[in-house]
Amino acid sequence: MRLVSRLRSILRLRSIQGRYTTAATALLLVVLVVVGVSCDLVIRYRIEDDVFKSAERVASQWSAAARTGGMPEMIPASGGVDLVQLVDAQGAVVRASRRARGRAPLSAIRPPSNDRFQRLHDNGLLLMAIRVSPAPEAPVIYAGSAEPRLLGRHYLELFLAVAALVLLGLAGWLTWWVVGRTLRPVAAIRARMAEITGSDVSLRVPVPAGEDEFALLARTANQSLERLQEVVEQQRQFASTTSHELRTPIAGLRMQLEEALLYPDEVDAVDSIRGALSATGRLEAIVNDLLLLARLRVAEPAARELIDLGKLVTEEAMQVSQSAGVAVYVHAASGVWVSGSQIRLIRVVGNLLSNARRHAAASVEVSVEAIDGRAVLAVVDDGAGVAPADRERVFERFTRLADGRRRDAGGSGLGLAISRDIAEAHRGSLRIEDSPRGARFVLRLPLLHVQGGVEGSASTDHYGPT
Repeated sequence: MRLVSRLRSILRLRSIQGRYTTAATALLLVVLVVVGVSCDLVIRYRIEDDVFKSAERVASQWSAAARTGGMPEMIPASGGVDLVQLVDAQGAVVRASRRARGRAPLSAIRPPSNDRFQRLHDNGLLLMAIRVSPAPEAPVIYAGSAEPRLLGRHYLELFLAVAALVLLGLAGWLTWWVVGRTLRPVAAIRARMAEITGSDVSLRVPVPAGEDEFALLARTANQSLERLQEVVEQQRQFASTTSHELRTPIAGLRMQLEEALLYPDEVDAVDSIRGALSATGRLEAIVNDLLLLARLRVAEPAARELIDLGKLVTEEAMQVSQSAGVAVYVHAASGVWVSGSQIRLIRVVGNLLSNARRHAAASVEVSVEAIDGRAVLAVVDDGAGVAPADRERVFERFTRLADGRRRDAGGSGLGLAISRDIAEAHRGSLRIEDSPRGARFVLRLPLLHVQGGVEGSASTDHYGPT
């Protein structure tokens, strides 16, 4: 059974190992056929040529003797040429060597007078036929020997065929073994990948030694698995945090509705509805922010627009300042052009301004300028600021510091996380940097150099109470 299974695996041409072995064997077969035929022709020609040269030398010797009348009764063999006959014009054997005596003429072919020397391959004999003279009745000397057994019985072809088959089988087995050994890491990687499930992505594929393509493939697969594990862990943490954040407003909404049903005479219906609407509003804000985060992570990039960042910030600051209750000072340089989604950048600017307004004591300063090939937007408030240990944590989802919860209990804790995702989607960054007072949020985006744009001019505007 194991042998049958092995043969079936060899014959499976769908596998790389089977295809490579078949291709290499077929190519080697063509090469061996060409080489074998060439060797057979060369060896056969060389052997026959040696025999013909020896026979020509003997036949020339006795042809000269026949012309002078010095032919002995028994022609002696010479140099392996043991068949020698002198045959007259009527086909009668006049003189012969010991092995050719008593035999019929070695060949019935007589060289013509204009071609006295001929090589003959006749009846298994290799002969040199020489017409003694151009005369019509001139006799013919035949000299030669039997065809060597190596040629006559096709031993040469048999030997070459056997050698070719042995080489072909050895090469096929060697190719199968080498390709199988080469692909062994792929089988190990495939087996390990089959063990990885969506609930457990902690496994890693084995990395073979060396720096070949399979080692690079294994390292790339492990890097992809690490990124996948990070994403899965983030999704799990996100799901846990989201469920916790949603549970609070849902529980409050349920409690208010249950109180209104259980104690209709003691609970003010208007207050219950107002509280339910407040909880519903917070739920709606959280869900909308979650949907936006999901779109930012998986959706196609938004269409790019040419945006004057200074103008956009000025317009957004004007709208925010109308309900801010704090003074907003804008120093925006004109001609600071960026490329991106205007709607999403408005969301970032609005989040930063709302966050600064919420934490400011009296004023918010906003600046837009071009620095070192980057468009830089800075939003600075004069509030308590953010501790260095919390400057990265505030960009995590649902993270709300104590001061933020005290100032705005209905926030979702997703605004800064969304803003950073939008900034990174625009190949920029959003960070909190050092400031003498309050918090300083800095957005950096790639700067575009627009031909004909205005550079160097700036305007300072003040909105809100003085």
